[in-house]
Amino acid sequence: MIAYSNFQTDPRIRRESEALAKEGNEVNFLVLAENSKPKTYRMNGVNIVELNMRKHRGKKSSSYFLPYLKFLGLAFWHCSKLFLKNGVDVVHVHNMPNFLVFAGILPRLFGKKMVLDIHDSVPETYGAKFGRMPKIFYRLLCFEESMCCRFANKLICVNEVQREKLVDRGIPASKISVLLNVPDHEIFKFQARTKNENKKTFDLVFHGTIDRMLGIDLAIEAVSRLVHQIPGIQLHILGEGRNLEEFVNLSRKLSVEDRIHFSKKSFPVEKLPELLDKMDLGIIPNRRNIATELMLPVKLLEYAAIGIPVVSARHKAIIHYFSEDMITYFEPENVESMANAILRIYRNNRQREQQVSNAKRYIDQYGWEKHKYNLINLYQSL
Repeated sequence: MIAYSNFQTDPRIRRESEALAKEGNEVNFLVLAENSKPKTYRMNGVNIVELNMRKHRGKKSSSYFLPYLKFLGLAFWHCSKLFLKNGVDVVHVHNMPNFLVFAGILPRLFGKKMVLDIHDSVPETYGAKFGRMPKIFYRLLCFEESMCCRFANKLICVNEVQREKLVDRGIPASKISVLLNVPDHEIFKFQARTKNENKKTFDLVFHGTIDRMLGIDLAIEAVSRLVHQIPGIQLHILGEGRNLEEFVNLSRKLSVEDRIHFSKKSFPVEKLPELLDKMDLGIIPNRRNIATELMLPVKLLEYAAIGIPVVSARHKAIIHYFSEDMITYFEPENVESMANAILRIYRNNRQREQQVSNAKRYIDQYGWEKHKYNLINLYQSL
């Protein structure tokens, strides 16, 4: 497996690699270094090889692909060495970017199998991060996607809405499997919540990548509007990203720095349930754009899995899976609508409890203890 990501804090790549290792496969994973000294170690049956490179968080579109190209070179070298030394049957690449598939070109040329795991659609994600782009560049990104999908034997995407978009662009439906971003049931365990009458705060949480595209600034503004209606309101923002300092400054500007708490770091997956345990409400404030319409955020599924009610912007992929009785929705990029949604669910404890119970239906249907067999069956089909 290959991913431009950090192993311990990326739940999807961990779930998939660990599930395959438990099935008796030997899994080697090429990833970014967690710190300045890359290391090789074994964790939950997976051999992790950190390459000599850390995550780049640049804000300029002109430099967006340069770190990916450097990582491609490092991954190609290490993947080729693994193939020549130990043999490799399958190269499984997690995007972004798609062109990391070419790190496995040597085993692929010798008839080995290639899986491309599309976490995010590159043309939409690039456009959402950096704004409008020339049509020719959009077409180039679609061409890159098409070439990489052709190079792979099998494709994985994260939900049905994303799959439809790929098929619309000419990717053969027969090559695509859907593997939802459901949390690991052994880590995220459902726990019925009882109201604590002595609790003085009402704690909201957002965890994951800190990026303007995900509307965190809108959530901060919504909190600033609610300090009088919800005296104990607090927002916990857990993670790191390229817009972190911008949001810290915004909380000061709005005079809510005592209400907004930034962890300024990411956490291993196992630590998240403990951090989320005392939270009252999860928030999904994503802006509306071509990328977020295709997203079914893993944080949303983790909240549902452990029994935290959710308020969320109304986006296509989310409403495809979660009905109105599972989530309190608000209109994307509408701070007033978001604030009203938070206030409604704050005032209605019964609604919160009912939402949690209804959202659990999704976890019962698609839980990882069942859903992981879609991945295992895909490998058996190879």
